[in-house]
Amino acid sequence: MKKLMILLTAVTGLAACTDLDENVYSRINADNFYHNKGEVLAAVTRPYTHANAWAAPTGQNGYWRLSELSADQLAWPQKGRHGYDGGDWIRLHYHTWVPLEGTIENAWRLMFSGMGFCNNTLKDLAAVDFAQIGMTEQEKGELLAETRVLRAWHYLKLMDLFGKLPIATVPGEGFNPETKERPEVFAWIEKEILDNMDSLPVLTTALAGRVTKAAALSMLAELYINAEVWTGTPRYADCIAVCNRIIAGEGGALTGSAPVLENDIYKAFNNTNHLSTENLFQIAYDLRQGDFNFGWNGDFWHYRQREIYNVDRDGNNGIVVIPSAYDAFEDNDLRKTGWMLIGPQVKKTNGQPVLGTEEYSGKPLVFVKEIRRNSEGETGEGGMTRGEENSGARFAKYVPGELTDEVNYWGNDFVLYRLTEIYLWKAEAIMRGNGKVANAEAVTLVNDVRKRAFTAQDWVNEAYTAATLTLDELLAERGREFIFEGKRRQDLIRFGKFTTATWWDHPASGQAKWNVFPIPQNQRALNPNLGQNTGYE
Repeated sequence: MKKLMILLTAVTGLAACTDLDENVYSRINADNFYHNKGEVLAAVTRPYTHANAWAAPTGQNGYWRLSELSADQLAWPQKGRHGYDGGDWIRLHYHTWVPLEGTIENAWRLMFSGMGFCNNTLKDLAAVDFAQIGMTEQEKGELLAETRVLRAWHYLKLMDLFGKLPIATVPGEGFNPETKERPEVFAWIEKEILDNMDSLPVLTTALAGRVTKAAALSMLAELYINAEVWTGTPRYADCIAVCNRIIAGEGGALTGSAPVLENDIYKAFNNTNHLSTENLFQIAYDLRQGDFNFGWNGDFWHYRQREIYNVDRDGNNGIVVIPSAYDAFEDNDLRKTGWMLIGPQVKKTNGQPVLGTEEYSGKPLVFVKEIRRNSEGETGEGGMTRGEENSGARFAKYVPGELTDEVNYWGNDFVLYRLTEIYLWKAEAIMRGNGKVANAEAVTLVNDVRKRAFTAQDWVNEAYTAATLTLDELLAERGREFIFEGKRRQDLIRFGKFTTATWWDHPASGQAKWNVFPIPQNQRALNPNLGQNTGYE
């Protein structure tokens, strides 16, 4: 079965009660559930569907928006009369957010809700007699470990955004839990992963979208590469060791015995990317088989995007690539020409021009890198409130295929970890442990990733050497490779650039407090034991 977790999400609605005196209408009573393997798996996979709301750019104010719209590659500028949205995206871009931001509180709430689903599943499964429903102790151990590591992943992302957190593991216990400092949260996450990792199955195609040992090892690699920022203690040797385990295939692979870098830069993101040789953990989607799709169109696509791709939906004309990020790609970089839309747009079906709907209504739609009012003859850099409907290069990293595809249309999974990142994390850890200087191994790792973005003819002049691969250049290469993937804020912080660098319409924000978001004020009102991050008091 292609993507089991998607198909099982509907199972939770099948456990009906035949007692006409039953008064429980808004929830499923645990006593009337968990009677077979399908119902157990439905509970285990339920938190994954919630991750759609906070981990991917699907129209919700989750982790992804905070991570990308506060950084130096993407923005949601006002375009004419659209996109101001109360200044939410402007404040993210300028680093002027406050503790009452709805965008920040929604990310907190969504992620803690997902963690709560994990807690509830763990509590329920502890009371299930697995033997009675025909399941083995090994299956029980795997499912419990999977849910615990998935919960740890929620905490990892929360810790990244907010630093200190309350730790709650049992529903209904520990009312108003106290905030734990980031090193303590880090240690708890690490222990949860280490304690459960060996009970997880290895990654296979059948487990695409589920937490496996490959996902758990990837989470450890993310912890260790960021350990110096998050705890004050570097763990670069540990990062290298974990990366080596992933590269050797200890965690499994979607295809083959070990993960392998794709030669084609599109395969990790296309509508059959559940078969990609390099993907390690993703949110699984399948519109045709599961009626569940990665709806990136809402955030990224133009009002007439359906004509560009021959699909059945459009977008809100929101997020674009800022000019300085677009210019960071060389013109011969296939990622620039393949992962972004720029220039005149034509209809997929007949090659005729797509027409604008706003400032360029009835005129050919031509995406330009500038974010300024060209129809009014403006020059200069423009800014967050100066755009038009055609402003900014557009997202094209994930392409759904055409509406006529009866099997794989909009089946793209959203990738959370892939082997590419393991290569670049290992290279970075090597450099940081080597006096911030690249050695031959680090250069090879980065070049193995980068060379896919150039033709064989161009690659002769594009390969890094130990002299040209500096940490700053590695950060720039990470930006090119992981654009749109929700990783940029974390990278900028780790490289010391998030509050010190300027980009396009963003002056350096200066204060260290911007490296974490404030604990939402409304959440502190609900739980008076929640402390506030320094600078937001």
